[in-house]
Amino acid sequence: MTSGKKRKQSVAEGGIGSSGLLAPEIRPEQSIELLKELHILTRDGKLNQDSRRKLKQVYHLFQFIEKLLQELQSERAGADAPGITLADHGAGKSYLGFIIYDLFFKQHQRGRIYGIETRPELVQKSRELAARLGFERMSFLNLSVTESAHSKELPDRIDIVTALHACDTATDDAIAFGLLKQVRFMVLVPCCQAEVARVLNSGKALSLSRTPLAELWRHPLHTRELGSQITNVLRCLYLEAWGYQVTVTELVGWEHSMKNELIIARYTGQKKRAAAQRLHSILEEFGLTSLLETRFRLPEGQPSDAPRVGE
Repeated sequence: MTSGKKRKQSVAEGGIGSSGLLAPEIRPEQSIELLKELHILTRDGKLNQDSRRKLKQVYHLFQFIEKLLQELQSERAGADAPGITLADHGAGKSYLGFIIYDLFFKQHQRGRIYGIETRPELVQKSRELAARLGFERMSFLNLSVTESAHSKELPDRIDIVTALHACDTATDDAIAFGLLKQVRFMVLVPCCQAEVARVLNSGKALSLSRTPLAELWRHPLHTRELGSQITNVLRCLYLEAWGYQVTVTELVGWEHSMKNELIIARYTGQKKRAAAQRLHSILEEFGLTSLLETRFRLPEGQPSDAPRVGE
């Protein structure tokens, strides 16, 4: 049987429309049942506009992650080599984790995905779906990101951390988790962020008298948008200070999502003193140095020229 006939047969068995044609966005090797369970495909195998947008985002993100997985896989060709471990923070319904498992992990005999989510009902549904699909190397944990960092249910080291549209400080928590677990790669798509905006707002009167730059966050809308932008800049510098090479790009076109920034961090072990100094300078310029003791603790041996708060 030709590959084309096999494709038609698998599509027909999956109940994809009366014409038997698979939507062009769907990959031939994918589980049709999974896509229906995730409500990406309707029961008759159709894609609506919202699910098409969602699928495009997940696919595009998977293309970046797939390269990292292949790199790790090529390094672990030996029979005794450990399997790849991936932690997906703020997993929600685990769209991303299921797609990664379906398109990569199920083809290999080793490796495990950990979906970390605080809503117990979503964790239970993901566990049930994984069991139905036979995705045995997927674990779903009802934990916060902070709790997961010290949970015995996860290994001491993780290879890849993902966080897709993790809200507010959840992306920062995922970064902290990654540093603790000594991960090789972090793949982050930040969502809304309010912490820096709150700190900017709390010192607005003093800042306006101190520097004309404070006009950038005098109005509440500007405070929110600038706070989000500064946060991602600080995150990149922070990762570089801890020994990661950072790439920033767009996830998909802006017409699909306004939260579109993709940060990919690769561990090199070369902690950049210059990045630590720039991070401190930005925090100082914007009156955010209190975050040095909480969100952006710098590595030992990389003190900035200015003293930290409290010293």
